[in-house]
Amino acid sequence: MTRQFTTVDWATGTNIYEVNIRQYTAQGTFKAFREHLPRLAEMGVEVLWLMPITPISVKKRLGTLGSYYACSSYVGINPEFGTLNDFKDFMGEAHRLGFKVIIDWVANHTGWDHEWTESNPEFYNRDANEDFTERNGWEDVIDLDYTNREMRAAMINAMRFWVREFDIDGFRCDMAHLVPLDFWIDARTSCETIKELFWLAECEEPSYHHVYDVSYAWQWMHATEKFSKDEAAVTDLYNVLHGYSQYPFNALKLFFTSNHDENSWNGTEYEKYGDAAKPLAVFNATWNNGIPLIYSGQELPNKKRLQFFTKDEINWKTSTELHGFYKTLLALHKTNAIAKGETFILPTSHNGVIAFVRNYNNETALVIINLSNNSKINFRVEHPCIDGLFTNLFSGLQYKFKGMENFELMAYEYMIYKK
Repeated sequence: MTRQFTTVDWATGTNIYEVNIRQYTAQGTFKAFREHLPRLAEMGVEVLWLMPITPISVKKRLGTLGSYYACSSYVGINPEFGTLNDFKDFMGEAHRLGFKVIIDWVANHTGWDHEWTESNPEFYNRDANEDFTERNGWEDVIDLDYTNREMRAAMINAMRFWVREFDIDGFRCDMAHLVPLDFWIDARTSCETIKELFWLAECEEPSYHHVYDVSYAWQWMHATEKFSKDEAAVTDLYNVLHGYSQYPFNALKLFFTSNHDENSWNGTEYEKYGDAAKPLAVFNATWNNGIPLIYSGQELPNKKRLQFFTKDEINWKTSTELHGFYKTLLALHKTNAIAKGETFILPTSHNGVIAFVRNYNNETALVIINLSNNSKINFRVEHPCIDGLFTNLFSGLQYKFKGMENFELMAYEYMIYKK
C-alpha cells in the first residue's frame, strides 16, 4: 500500500500524554491544567492529547456531566473547561514550552441535541421509523450519515476551524474505522493545506495507515493482559509483534498500559497487569516503530479507576513517584537507537523473558524484561552490537560487554543498557 501522506518530522522518537481535563484538577479547566505543564515538560512529555474539548449534549446525557464523546457542537468549547479564549491561551503556553497538542475528534457520531439535529437533520442516519439511530449500542449518541456529501464538507470545515484558529498540531480520531477511509483522505488533504499535522487513529486496521501515521496496539494490550493472567505464552506476544511488522512501511503503533477507556471500564494497569505494569511500560517505550502513551496520573502512580461521567479528581501528591521512571524512558525513546534503530530479538529460552537489541550506527540499547513472577532466571544473550562500555539507565552503573553476556533476573525485573 502506497501512502500519499508523509508523517511530520517531529513524530520521530516522540511520545504522547493523554490529558483528562475534567479529572486532572479540582477546577477541571485549561487554566488549572496549565500549572502542570512545566512538570510534564521536565518529565519529557512531547505531545499532549486532549480528550474531546467540545461541549457535551444534555439530552440522554449519562451521569451528571456526560461523556466527552457525545458533543453538541464541533466548533465550541465545553464550558466546564473554560472559553475559546482560554483554549487559545492554553495553546500559546503549550507551544511556548515546546509541546505539540492534538485534540480528540469524534466523527462517527454526535450527542442527541447536537446543533446539526436542528439545522441539518439530513446529516444523520435514520431507523425504519425515521428516528435518529446508533448501531453500536451507545445510548447517548446518534450516528452521522457518511453518504451525505454536505455533512462530510461540514465535518471537514469544523476540523479546519481548530487548525486555522488555534494552531493545533493534529488529531486523535475516535473509533476511526467506523468512518469511511475515503473521508479521512479528504479530511487530511484539506486540513493539511493549512499546516502539516499528526494523525492518530483509534483503530487497528492496517489499511487506515493509508491516511494515519499511528494506530492503536489493541492486540498487544489484550495479549499482554492474557499473559499476565497465565492465559497466553510469550510466543503469543511475539506473534502479535510479528503481525505489526507486516504493517505498511513506516506505520507506527501506539503502545500503552492505560488510557481513559481502560482505566474507567477495565481497571488500572495494576488491576490488569499487577507487577508487570512497569516492565510493560519499559517495553512500550523501547519497541520498534512504537509511540508510548502515558495516561493522566500514571506518573503518580494512580491506582484508582476514574469515573467517566462525573467529577472524580486525580489525587495529585507532593511528589510523583514515577516521574523519574518515565523521564528516563522518554529520554531513551528520543535517542537514535530507539527512534531509528533496527531491532534484533534475542532468544532467552525462558517463558516470560523478552530481550532485544536496538541499534543505529554506533548507538546501541539492550533491553531485557521479565514479564513473569519467576525469579533467579539465568540466561545468556549474544549479539555483535553488545560490545563496549554500556550504562544501566536505571542504576547508572557501567559494564564492559564483549558480545556475549550472562544475566540473572528477578520477578518482573527490567534492565536497559545503553552505549
